[in-house]
Amino acid sequence: MKKHVVLYKTLSAPLMQRLQERADVTLIERLDAHGLDQLRAALPQAQGLLGASLKLDAQWLDLAPKLEAIASVSVGIDNYDLDYLTARHILLTNTPDVLTETTADTGFALILASARRVVELAIRVRNGQWQKNIGPEHFGTDVHGKTLGIIGMGRIGEALAQRGHFGFGMPVIYHSHSPKPAVEARFGARYRSLKALLQEADFICLTLPLTAETQGLIGAEQFALMRTDSIFINISRGKVVDEAALIHALQQGQIRGAGLDVFEREPLDPASPLLTLDNVVATPHIGSATIETREAMARCAVDNLLAALDGQRPPNLVNPSAFDQGR
Repeated sequence: MKKHVVLYKTLSAPLMQRLQERADVTLIERLDAHGLDQLRAALPQAQGLLGASLKLDAQWLDLAPKLEAIASVSVGIDNYDLDYLTARHILLTNTPDVLTETTADTGFALILASARRVVELAIRVRNGQWQKNIGPEHFGTDVHGKTLGIIGMGRIGEALAQRGHFGFGMPVIYHSHSPKPAVEARFGARYRSLKALLQEADFICLTLPLTAETQGLIGAEQFALMRTDSIFINISRGKVVDEAALIHALQQGQIRGAGLDVFEREPLDPASPLLTLDNVVATPHIGSATIETREAMARCAVDNLLAALDGQRPPNLVNPSAFDQGR
């Protein structure tokens, strides 16, 4: 008998066909009020869940007594309570690796756009304000040869370091839980304390996950340590940063600018002061948003879920103790 999967993300036709061949599928097309009502009605029979961008806490999952596995179409797992899932022997999987290079591309796009004031000046051209050659008041700053500071040296951090070191001749410094000798050997990177990195780097890039330990890691104290010519880049999670402190630092000229793909609350409020600042490049959480990468992530999630529902250890299992205890 096929197992019941609740899908709250649209899949390509080939992936949908593959999933339907192996499972009975209930599709929730949109996570609006109606869609959430559909999800609530479908959860009691759900043995597998597949989707993204929805916080699934105990209030939701208590409605799913038959649930065996969740396949998240993301690398971040901050929408889930791992202790709760493990206690219920519910397997959680994610989609690392397949989005690493694309997310690093996004990070470097924000570095370049912020440094060269691409968005601000492109808007001036579009608005008919390019009447003569630009002067010093609109000059940007170089990227090549500048010091790249990376906070969180995981897969995405390494991919960003590769682009900076080999592509732009940037000295790389980093901060993480512990030194990474392989990273240092490959990129000539140097480990720094968080304080030293903030004081030294020209570009400060966040690539670390959101955890209880990292929430609010960058606030007023940290922005005060940064140089006035530094540029802050966040492609990790919005809640790693105290957004009010970031806004103050930008408004007061404590830092030169910021490139932001993530925010404390998403979608970003149109009334946010961030959107009034010329020295901010803001994008709508597009880190992995390419046709190729999103399809690869969805395919990875389907693989993970089908393996879990077959009783196998899925390839990208976040909470292995749930599998070991449930056997």
